[in-house]
Amino acid sequence: MAVKTETTSNDAQNDYRSNSLARLTLRRIFRQRSALIGGTILLLLVLVTIFAPILAPYDPEEVLIGKEDISRRSAPCIHLFGCPEDQPQHILGTDGNVRDVFSRVIFGTRVSLFIGFSTVGFAIIIGTFLGSIGGYMGGWVDNLIMRFMDVLLAFPSLLLAIAIVSVLGRGLQNALLAIAIVTIPVYARVVRGSVLSVKEQPYVDASRALGGSHFHILFKRILPNAIPPLIVQGTLGIATAILDAAALSFLGLGAQPPTPEWGTMLGSERNQVFTAPHLVFFPGLAIMITVLAFNLLGDGLRDAIDPRLKQ
Repeated sequence: MAVKTETTSNDAQNDYRSNSLARLTLRRIFRQRSALIGGTILLLLVLVTIFAPILAPYDPEEVLIGKEDISRRSAPCIHLFGCPEDQPQHILGTDGNVRDVFSRVIFGTRVSLFIGFSTVGFAIIIGTFLGSIGGYMGGWVDNLIMRFMDVLLAFPSLLLAIAIVSVLGRGLQNALLAIAIVTIPVYARVVRGSVLSVKEQPYVDASRALGGSHFHILFKRILPNAIPPLIVQGTLGIATAILDAAALSFLGLGAQPPTPEWGTMLGSERNQVFTAPHLVFFPGLAIMITVLAFNLLGDGLRDAIDPRLKQ
Protein backbone atom coordinates (compact mmCIF):
# COMPACT_ATOMS: atom_id res chain seq x y z
CA MET A 1 0.00 0.00 0.00
CA ALA A 2 2.84 2.38 0.89
CA VAL A 3 4.56 1.69 -2.43
CA LYS A 4 1.37 2.43 -4.38
CA THR A 5 0.80 5.66 -2.44
CA GLU A 6 4.36 6.81 -3.06
CA THR A 7 4.11 5.94 -6.75
CA THR A 8 0.85 7.90 -7.07
CA SER A 9 2.43 10.88 -5.32
CA ASN A 10 5.44 10.79 -7.65
CA ASP A 11 3.18 10.61 -10.69
CA ALA A 12 1.19 13.61 -9.47
CA GLN A 13 4.36 15.62 -8.87
CA ASN A 14 5.71 14.70 -12.31
CA ASP A 15 2.44 15.72 -13.97
CA TYR A 16 2.48 19.05 -12.13
CA ARG A 17 6.07 19.70 -13.13
CA SER A 18 5.33 18.76 -16.75
CA ASN A 19 2.39 21.15 -16.89
CA SER A 20 4.43 23.94 -15.31
CA LEU A 21 7.30 23.34 -17.75
CA ALA A 22 4.89 23.33 -20.69
CA ARG A 23 3.39 26.67 -19.62
CA LEU A 24 6.86 28.16 -19.11
CA THR A 25 8.03 26.95 -22.51
CA LEU A 26 4.91 28.34 -24.17
CA ARG A 27 5.55 31.75 -22.62
CA ARG A 28 9.14 31.64 -23.87
CA ILE A 29 7.96 30.77 -27.37
CA PHE A 30 5.70 33.83 -27.50
CA ARG A 31 8.69 35.97 -26.52
CA GLN A 32 10.73 34.73 -29.47
CA ARG A 33 10.28 37.03 -32.45
CA SER A 34 11.54 34.45 -34.93
CA ALA A 35 9.09 31.85 -33.64
CA LEU A 36 6.18 34.31 -33.89
CA ILE A 37 7.09 35.31 -37.45
CA GLY A 38 7.62 31.71 -38.56
CA GLY A 39 4.45 30.54 -36.81
CA THR A 40 2.41 33.33 -38.40
CA ILE A 41 3.66 32.46 -41.89
CA LEU A 42 3.01 28.78 -41.25
CA LEU A 43 -0.51 29.55 -40.04
CA LEU A 44 -1.17 31.48 -43.25
CA LEU A 45 0.14 28.54 -45.29
CA VAL A 46 -2.13 26.15 -43.42
CA LEU A 47 -5.10 28.45 -44.11
CA VAL A 48 -4.14 28.48 -47.79
CA THR A 49 -4.19 24.67 -47.86
CA ILE A 50 -7.59 24.57 -46.18
CA PHE A 51 -9.22 27.19 -48.41
CA ALA A 52 -7.33 26.32 -51.61
CA PRO A 53 -10.52 25.47 -53.57
CA ILE A 54 -11.91 28.91 -52.68
CA LEU A 55 -8.72 30.89 -53.28
CA ALA A 56 -7.81 29.22 -56.59
CA PRO A 57 -9.87 30.57 -59.51
CA TYR A 58 -9.19 27.51 -61.67
CA ASP A 59 -8.62 23.79 -61.35
CA PRO A 60 -4.83 23.45 -61.03
CA GLU A 61 -4.76 20.63 -63.59
CA GLU A 62 -7.22 22.19 -66.03
CA VAL A 63 -5.86 22.94 -69.51
CA LEU A 64 -7.50 26.12 -70.77
CA ILE A 65 -6.86 25.57 -74.48
CA GLY A 66 -10.16 26.08 -76.32
CA LYS A 67 -11.85 27.42 -73.20
CA GLU A 68 -10.24 30.86 -73.20
CA ASP A 69 -8.60 33.03 -75.81
CA ILE A 70 -5.18 32.91 -74.23
CA SER A 71 -1.72 31.82 -75.30
CA ARG A 72 0.87 29.58 -73.72
CA ARG A 73 3.09 31.11 -71.03
CA SER A 74 1.10 34.34 -70.99
CA ALA A 75 2.26 37.09 -68.64
CA PRO A 76 0.35 37.86 -65.42
CA CYS A 77 -2.88 39.72 -66.05
CA ILE A 78 -4.68 41.58 -63.23
CA HIS A 79 -7.57 43.82 -64.27
CA LEU A 80 -7.16 45.98 -61.19
CA PHE A 81 -3.61 46.86 -62.28
CA GLY A 82 -4.45 47.86 -65.83
CA CYS A 83 -4.72 44.57 -67.68
CA PRO A 84 -7.33 44.91 -70.49
CA GLU A 85 -10.78 43.78 -69.46
CA ASP A 86 -11.16 41.73 -72.64
CA GLN A 87 -8.31 39.46 -71.57
CA PRO A 88 -8.89 36.59 -69.11
CA GLN A 89 -7.48 37.40 -65.68
CA HIS A 90 -4.62 35.19 -64.58
CA ILE A 91 -2.88 36.66 -61.55
CA LEU A 92 0.41 34.81 -62.15
CA GLY A 93 -0.06 34.04 -65.84
CA THR A 94 -0.27 30.62 -67.47
CA ASP A 95 2.32 27.88 -67.97
CA GLY A 96 3.44 25.97 -71.05
CA ASN A 97 0.29 23.81 -70.95
CA VAL A 98 -1.99 26.85 -70.56
CA ARG A 99 -2.82 26.15 -66.91
CA ASP A 100 -3.33 28.88 -64.35
CA VAL A 101 -0.07 29.32 -62.42
CA PHE A 102 -1.70 31.00 -59.42
CA SER A 103 -4.05 28.04 -58.89
CA ARG A 104 -1.14 25.61 -59.20
CA VAL A 105 0.95 27.53 -56.67
CA ILE A 106 -1.98 27.60 -54.25
CA PHE A 107 -2.61 23.86 -54.50
CA GLY A 108 1.13 23.24 -54.42
CA THR A 109 1.04 24.43 -50.81
CA ARG A 110 -1.06 21.37 -49.96
CA VAL A 111 1.38 19.01 -51.64
CA SER A 112 4.48 20.55 -50.03
CA LEU A 113 3.07 20.66 -46.50
CA PHE A 114 1.84 17.09 -46.87
CA ILE A 115 5.32 16.05 -47.98
CA GLY A 116 6.98 17.80 -45.03
CA PHE A 117 4.69 16.56 -42.28
CA SER A 118 4.28 13.00 -43.57
CA THR A 119 7.97 12.31 -44.18
CA VAL A 120 9.12 13.85 -40.92
CA GLY A 121 6.35 12.14 -38.98
CA PHE A 122 7.32 8.73 -40.36
CA ALA A 123 11.03 9.40 -39.75
CA ILE A 124 10.38 10.53 -36.17
CA ILE A 125 8.35 7.41 -35.35
CA ILE A 126 10.97 5.00 -36.69
CA GLY A 127 13.91 7.06 -35.44
CA THR A 128 12.42 7.39 -31.95
CA PHE A 129 11.87 3.64 -31.71
CA LEU A 130 15.39 2.77 -32.88
CA GLY A 131 17.12 5.49 -30.87
CA SER A 132 15.25 4.74 -27.65
CA ILE A 133 15.86 0.99 -27.88
CA GLY A 134 19.54 1.48 -28.64
CA GLY A 135 20.12 4.06 -25.92
CA TYR A 136 18.20 2.18 -23.25
CA MET A 137 19.47 -1.32 -23.99
CA GLY A 138 23.08 -0.37 -24.75
CA GLY A 139 25.68 -3.04 -25.58
CA TRP A 140 25.53 -4.90 -28.87
CA VAL A 141 21.96 -3.73 -29.55
CA ASP A 142 23.05 -0.10 -29.42
CA ASN A 143 26.13 -0.79 -31.53
CA LEU A 144 24.14 -2.65 -34.18
CA ILE A 145 21.50 0.06 -34.52
CA MET A 146 23.92 3.00 -34.46
CA ARG A 147 26.36 1.48 -36.91
CA PHE A 148 23.50 1.02 -39.36
CA MET A 149 22.53 4.65 -38.80
CA ASP A 150 26.16 5.64 -39.42
CA VAL A 151 26.09 3.84 -42.76
CA LEU A 152 23.04 5.85 -43.81
CA LEU A 153 24.62 9.08 -42.62
CA ALA A 154 27.78 8.35 -44.62
CA PHE A 155 25.89 9.08 -47.86
CA PRO A 156 24.73 12.60 -48.84
CA SER A 157 21.02 12.59 -48.09
CA LEU A 158 19.86 13.86 -51.47
CA LEU A 159 22.07 11.42 -53.41
CA LEU A 160 20.85 8.53 -51.27
CA ALA A 161 17.24 9.62 -51.85
CA ILE A 162 17.89 9.74 -55.60
CA ALA A 163 19.33 6.22 -55.46
CA ILE A 164 16.34 4.89 -53.51
CA VAL A 165 13.84 6.48 -55.90
CA SER A 166 15.79 5.13 -58.87
CA VAL A 167 15.37 1.62 -57.45
CA LEU A 168 11.73 1.98 -56.36
CA GLY A 169 10.61 3.98 -59.37
CA ARG A 170 9.49 7.52 -59.99
CA GLY A 171 6.53 9.00 -58.18
CA LEU A 172 5.59 11.13 -55.21
CA GLN A 173 4.95 8.16 -52.91
CA ASN A 174 8.39 6.66 -53.52
CA ALA A 175 9.98 10.09 -53.11
CA LEU A 176 8.29 10.49 -49.72
CA LEU A 177 9.55 7.08 -48.62
CA ALA A 178 13.09 7.87 -49.80
CA ILE A 179 13.21 11.21 -47.98
CA ALA A 180 11.86 9.61 -44.80
CA ILE A 181 14.45 6.82 -44.90
CA VAL A 182 17.43 9.16 -45.30
CA THR A 183 16.29 11.34 -42.37
CA ILE A 184 15.66 8.52 -39.87
CA PRO A 185 19.28 8.54 -38.54
CA VAL A 186 19.01 12.19 -37.49
CA TYR A 187 16.07 11.53 -35.17
CA ALA A 188 17.49 8.24 -33.96
CA ARG A 189 20.64 10.03 -32.81
CA VAL A 190 18.67 12.82 -31.12
CA VAL A 191 16.55 10.33 -29.16
CA ARG A 192 19.51 8.13 -28.29
CA GLY A 193 21.42 11.10 -26.87
CA SER A 194 18.45 12.11 -24.74
CA VAL A 195 17.92 8.56 -23.49
CA LEU A 196 21.59 8.19 -22.54
CA SER A 197 21.56 11.45 -20.58
CA VAL A 198 18.26 10.77 -18.82
CA LYS A 199 18.36 7.06 -17.97
CA GLU A 200 20.91 7.59 -15.17
CA GLN A 201 18.89 10.34 -13.46
CA PRO A 202 17.79 9.73 -9.84
CA TYR A 203 14.07 9.60 -10.64
CA VAL A 204 14.73 6.83 -13.16
CA ASP A 205 16.65 4.89 -10.51
CA ALA A 206 13.73 5.44 -8.15
CA SER A 207 11.32 3.98 -10.71
CA ARG A 208 13.55 0.92 -11.04
CA ALA A 209 13.68 0.54 -7.26
CA LEU A 210 9.89 0.70 -7.08
CA GLY A 211 9.64 -2.19 -9.52
CA GLY A 212 8.81 -0.26 -12.69
CA SER A 213 8.94 -2.30 -15.89
CA HIS A 214 11.31 -1.47 -18.72
CA PHE A 215 8.34 -0.33 -20.80
CA HIS A 216 7.14 2.00 -18.02
CA ILE A 217 10.59 3.45 -17.39
CA LEU A 218 11.38 4.02 -21.06
CA PHE A 219 8.05 5.42 -22.24
CA LYS A 220 6.86 7.15 -19.06
CA ARG A 221 10.07 8.41 -17.51
CA ILE A 222 12.72 8.73 -20.20
CA LEU A 223 11.10 9.41 -23.58
CA PRO A 224 9.04 12.45 -22.46
CA ASN A 225 12.37 14.24 -21.96
CA ALA A 226 13.26 13.57 -25.61
CA ILE A 227 10.17 15.34 -26.96
CA PRO A 228 11.48 18.96 -26.84
CA PRO A 229 14.61 18.34 -28.95
CA LEU A 230 12.53 16.18 -31.31
CA ILE A 231 10.09 19.05 -31.84
CA VAL A 232 12.91 21.42 -32.73
CA GLN A 233 14.67 18.92 -34.99
CA GLY A 234 11.40 17.91 -36.62
CA THR A 235 10.43 21.53 -37.36
CA LEU A 236 13.77 22.16 -39.02
CA GLY A 237 13.55 18.77 -40.75
CA ILE A 238 10.26 19.67 -42.43
CA ALA A 239 12.00 22.50 -44.26
CA THR A 240 14.73 20.12 -45.43
CA ALA A 241 12.16 17.53 -46.52
CA ILE A 242 10.30 20.11 -48.61
CA LEU A 243 13.56 21.15 -50.29
CA ASP A 244 14.56 17.53 -50.97
CA ALA A 245 11.13 16.74 -52.41
CA ALA A 246 11.29 19.81 -54.64
CA ALA A 247 14.77 18.74 -55.81
CA LEU A 248 13.57 15.21 -56.64
CA SER A 249 10.56 16.59 -58.50
CA PHE A 250 12.78 19.06 -60.33
CA LEU A 251 14.84 16.10 -61.55
CA GLY A 252 11.70 14.25 -62.60
CA LEU A 253 11.91 11.64 -59.85
CA GLY A 254 9.25 12.97 -57.47
CA ALA A 255 5.77 14.26 -58.19
CA GLN A 256 4.82 13.71 -61.82
CA PRO A 257 2.84 16.08 -64.06
CA PRO A 258 0.15 17.29 -63.87
CA THR A 259 0.46 17.26 -60.04
CA PRO A 260 0.78 20.89 -58.87
CA GLU A 261 4.06 20.55 -56.98
CA TRP A 262 6.49 23.46 -56.82
CA GLY A 263 9.57 21.44 -57.78
CA THR A 264 7.76 19.94 -60.76
CA MET A 265 6.67 23.42 -61.86
CA LEU A 266 10.28 24.61 -61.70
CA GLY A 267 11.56 21.58 -63.58
CA SER A 268 9.04 21.83 -66.42
CA GLU A 269 9.69 25.54 -67.01
CA ARG A 270 13.38 25.82 -66.15
CA ASN A 271 14.28 26.65 -69.76
CA GLN A 272 11.96 29.67 -69.72
CA VAL A 273 13.84 31.58 -67.03
CA PHE A 274 14.61 34.44 -69.47
CA THR A 275 11.58 34.32 -71.76
CA ALA A 276 8.93 33.78 -69.04
CA PRO A 277 10.64 34.34 -65.68
CA HIS A 278 7.36 34.43 -63.75
CA LEU A 279 6.95 30.68 -64.31
CA VAL A 280 10.15 30.05 -62.32
CA PHE A 281 10.02 32.96 -59.91
CA PHE A 282 6.69 32.31 -58.21
CA PRO A 283 7.15 28.57 -57.44
CA GLY A 284 10.67 29.33 -56.22
CA LEU A 285 9.34 32.14 -54.04
CA ALA A 286 6.73 29.79 -52.56
CA ILE A 287 9.45 27.27 -51.66
CA MET A 288 11.60 30.00 -50.12
CA ILE A 289 8.77 31.38 -47.97
CA THR A 290 7.73 27.93 -46.73
CA VAL A 291 11.28 26.86 -45.86
CA LEU A 292 11.93 30.22 -44.19
CA ALA A 293 8.80 29.83 -42.04
CA PHE A 294 9.87 26.43 -40.71
CA ASN A 295 13.46 27.58 -40.13
CA LEU A 296 12.35 30.65 -38.19
CA LEU A 297 9.91 28.58 -36.14
CA GLY A 298 12.56 25.94 -35.44
CA ASP A 299 15.13 28.52 -34.34
CA GLY A 300 12.60 30.17 -32.05
CA LEU A 301 11.56 26.85 -30.52
CA ARG A 302 15.20 25.94 -29.93
CA ASP A 303 15.87 29.21 -28.09
CA ALA A 304 12.64 28.89 -26.08
CA ILE A 305 13.24 25.28 -25.03
CA ASP A 306 16.89 25.81 -24.11
CA PRO A 307 17.61 29.53 -23.44
CA ARG A 308 21.25 28.66 -22.64
CA LEU A 309 21.88 28.29 -26.39
CA LYS A 310 21.58 32.07 -26.74
CA GLN A 311 24.40 32.72 -24.29
